[in-house]
Amino acid sequence: MAAGLTDVRGLLVGHHSHRSAATGCTVVLCPAGAVAGVSVRGGAPGTRETDLLRPGHLVERVHAVVLSGGSAFGLAAADGVVRYLEERGIGFKFGSATIPIVPAAILFDLGLVTSAVRPDATSSYQACLDASDGPVQQGSVGAGTGATVAKALGMPHAVKGGVGTASVDLGGGLVVAALVAVNAYGDVYDYRDGRQVAGPRRDGGGFHSTLELLRQGLAAPATPPPTSTTIGVVATNATLTKEQANRLAEEAHDGLALPVRPCHTLRDGDTLFALATGKQSGPVDVVRLGAAAVEAVALAILNAVEHATGLGGVLAVRELGHG
Repeated sequence: MAAGLTDVRGLLVGHHSHRSAATGCTVVLCPAGAVAGVSVRGGAPGTRETDLLRPGHLVERVHAVVLSGGSAFGLAAADGVVRYLEERGIGFKFGSATIPIVPAAILFDLGLVTSAVRPDATSSYQACLDASDGPVQQGSVGAGTGATVAKALGMPHAVKGGVGTASVDLGGGLVVAALVAVNAYGDVYDYRDGRQVAGPRRDGGGFHSTLELLRQGLAAPATPPPTSTTIGVVATNATLTKEQANRLAEEAHDGLALPVRPCHTLRDGDTLFALATGKQSGPVDVVRLGAAAVEAVALAILNAVEHATGLGGVLAVRELGHG
């Protein structure tokens, strides 16, 4: 069975889940460092250390990425990862200091059960301790613990989201993989056959179409609006420049648009990081990598929703009999 993101050797993934509070965080560790890029497409992002990943800035490599619930409060989870890495001497050496570079992105899960509990440094430190290079647990865990999708008619009609992962083997040892926490405003479709996997639940069974609700002006107003987001990491063992890593992150967003309809809205903070470990040397076709990243992200999103379990009164696809 494919492990998902950890099929890219050198990466470790750990979750910490506050299930009783419907929140959590997910940590992707790259102790040897990875060339990184980022693409922020949603209108309501919450991020840390993204500017330094853009072309033209000094830092090229990062040592971890944090995905967290808890809205803006969840950005504090990155502090625990910084501490974990510093204690192990992982980071950039500046004189007597070791400085880990740890970008992060958050999603909004406040109030599904409570708004009083958010992932913090202790949560992410434990996720680091639990991190491994084995198969990645999927569903309502880690950053996806309190994630939900299809919120056009409000939470009473929403469907449970979660964390999903997938990988694409390009042969010759080249791998592209993704891990995504899916908390989207829009519906989820299986792009391979057009089947609607999740949407605002109809009272009599089945799903509404968010696009149709919006077209007809029937979608509920979102108050506050920035309550949705899909965040994730796409990774490869290819050797990439920082510019190429940023391009990979940009192209990977097409993998979000295939299953999530609509995505990149003002009510979403859609953000994808890209990591290149450089374990596979030699020239690489970035177009080919981008196409694989699209597929990996799309499959990861489907896995997230299909592995999710109900929480906070929001039912999952598997509990509705539509999966």
